[in-house]
Amino acid sequence: MSRTAALWMTFLCVLMVVAGQILFKAVANRAVAAPDAGLVSQWVNWQVILALTIYGVTTVLWIWVLRFVPLNVAYPIYALAFVILPIATYFLYGEALGWQQLVGSLLIVAGVFTITRT
Repeated sequence: MSRTAALWMTFLCVLMVVAGQILFKAVANRAVAAPDAGLVSQWVNWQVILALTIYGVTTVLWIWVLRFVPLNVAYPIYALAFVILPIATYFLYGEALGWQQLVGSLLIVAGVFTITRT
């Protein structure tokens, strides 16, 4: 596998983790909206099952990626989740996105760019 393809697969893992977190947030929002609902109805639903499935597939894909990408390169790419997730939750859930998150995100992107270029 080429280095570029392996890095894209690493980025796919990041996107899958973000998707799982967004699903977990949807479950948490539903639990807040219906606090009297039973624990089983709050935790056993399609969103939890899909999020856990995504996490399971991501784990397998991550192990496969690590055959081709050194961990000291792949793991910092995971930090892109800290960039993508706040932006996604801003648009999906109206969560705050201040200048601190933007500056921090730019630093993370610069760091990932630096690491993957070496």
